[in-house]
Amino acid sequence: MKLWLVMIMASATLLTASPAPADEAAPAEGAEEAVPEGWQIASDINLTLTQNAYTDNWDGDETGSLSWVFNSNTVAEKQLTDVVNNKNTLKLSFGQTHKQDEDSKEWDRPSKSTDLIDFGSVFRFTYGWPVDPFASGRVASRFLDTSDPAKTRTLNPTTFTESVGIAHVFIKEENRELTARLGGAVRQHLDRDALPEGETERENVLTDDAGLEFVTGFRTPLADGAIALTSDLTVYQAFYYSESDTVEGLPGADDWKSPDINWENTFTAAITKHIVVNLYVQVLYDKEIDADVRLKETLSLGLTFKLP
Repeated sequence: MKLWLVMIMASATLLTASPAPADEAAPAEGAEEAVPEGWQIASDINLTLTQNAYTDNWDGDETGSLSWVFNSNTVAEKQLTDVVNNKNTLKLSFGQTHKQDEDSKEWDRPSKSTDLIDFGSVFRFTYGWPVDPFASGRVASRFLDTSDPAKTRTLNPTTFTESVGIAHVFIKEENRELTARLGGAVRQHLDRDALPEGETERENVLTDDAGLEFVTGFRTPLADGAIALTSDLTVYQAFYYSESDTVEGLPGADDWKSPDINWENTFTAAITKHIVVNLYVQVLYDKEIDADVRLKETLSLGLTFKLP
């Protein structure tokens, strides 16, 4: 709560730090359009489905499967006032795979193939300076946490990130955009109803860290507009970790000092108005989880709905 209070105070300070009210001074050279407009909303929602099945007297070792994936990417942006821009991004993804038993052809319990809830909000203060001050908040979680065989938890684990710093818009066109921001950040990681090793009762485990965060977002058409690319890169370097004393002396005690990297790339090609091909590639590096780079790739063909 103290952190949010600091962010609110910082935002209020930035708002009052403008050289002069908009109605008393001309906008600075290079300032953005100073006329507030309505929300600019873009939403891309798609559902993909793959299915095959066999009867119990099928001659062969093939097994049936049913896979489905729901993806949603929504962006809402508005110039709230002459000097305050707000951009909100919501990413939702969930999918499951159902398989038949090889012998009985009975359907097993479904397993997750993808799971993501990611919401971020950025307030950028557009004074016409070479860089724009910003304050942002982000919440990332999962619909279902099945990491504990004894208990399935919803909306868990959850990571909260708050940051303040400077941002710059390098490109701002109808179909092409390149932005970057750099600032100090604080993260809180909450694991609800967890059963720590050696404990007999479940408890909520909360850890936090603080450091420097760099975020860049890029979107552009490719192949004469036939393909749309969206690329988001986040690099986080922690300088403080609440559990540093607890893990001191253990193997990998300093892993939290290594930078965390999350690079997401989505290629979208429209076959028809409502049928698209999506290629999603995510590159992750977090030494606390694994010393090697992790890679996720999803190629799908399915129905899509776009809100311009």
